[in-house]
Amino acid sequence: MEHVRLGTSGLKVSRACLGTMNFGPAGGVGVGSCEEAEAGRIVHAFLDAGHCLIDTADAYTGGESERLLGRVLRGRRDEVVLATKAALPQGPGPNDRGLSRAHLTRALENSLRRLGTDHVDLYQCHQWDPDTPIEETVAVLDGFVRAGKVRYLGCSNFSAAQVVEAQWAADRTGGTRFVGLQVQYSLLARELEDELGEVAARHGLGVLAWSPLGGGVLAGRYRPGAAPERDSRIGRLLNSPSPLARSFGGRMLTDRNLEIAGRVVELAAELGATPAAVALAWVRNRPGVASVLIGPRTVGQLAENLAGFTLELPAEAVARLDEASRPE
Repeated sequence: MEHVRLGTSGLKVSRACLGTMNFGPAGGVGVGSCEEAEAGRIVHAFLDAGHCLIDTADAYTGGESERLLGRVLRGRRDEVVLATKAALPQGPGPNDRGLSRAHLTRALENSLRRLGTDHVDLYQCHQWDPDTPIEETVAVLDGFVRAGKVRYLGCSNFSAAQVVEAQWAADRTGGTRFVGLQVQYSLLARELEDELGEVAARHGLGVLAWSPLGGGVLAGRYRPGAAPERDSRIGRLLNSPSPLARSFGGRMLTDRNLEIAGRVVELAAELGATPAAVALAWVRNRPGVASVLIGPRTVGQLAENLAGFTLELPAEAVARLDEASRPE
């Protein structure tokens, strides 16, 4: 399998990244429903196929995603580029969230304990914190790197201006710069192609594209006018206890997005591929994208997704997808 540098760092990551939001029971931000036995089969099949990057977060399924991942990685930890994130609420208190020194210090220790490891390869700010000076955030993150608890740093869901501010703050204080940017990117969400993508490239961040299938919409599993099944990805999002998950599910299941998905289904039939593989191949080959996150719940879904990392789309097919998904 192909591996690339993450941004301007020396860290090599696989083009496929295994996202573990679904590992464990429902809870927190994750939608859950992938129990430990199947999660273990997914992880080992992913590693056996030559991939190495696995991503989680302390907020996924109430922390169970990290716990479960730590258990199934026993004996294979050194094969993995392990990434996690912090910032989302971990409790009701005012210091149970955000990017302050108080919260991040506790959040990292808790993540390391749940993951059963002494370090994280990529530690990421899950979202911007308007209440904490960015200088405080980059200072505590730099301390994690110097202490050997974190190898590299990244951010998720930052705007272009926030990326620039964070990198400048690291430069001013002699801290460690971010090398990765997690951002939603798919045929249904192409905002990266505006200012954010240019800023990421200019400031040395490799893009980790999340939700490349638009919550499963681009896999062709939903139809206009038909309610999603409760156990489908969108169905679980819409019925999640998390307002963030419910909002995301609603944004994905629109008439326009279903129309784009229909075009993907048509093209996939012509190419003799699955819609998921076509959508993933399109994201994989976009400028600046280092790795693409997939979130399978079964080994079968994993195999279907991994086909998108070997499928080569003809130039004419890429042009058709570009046109069909052109932002309004």
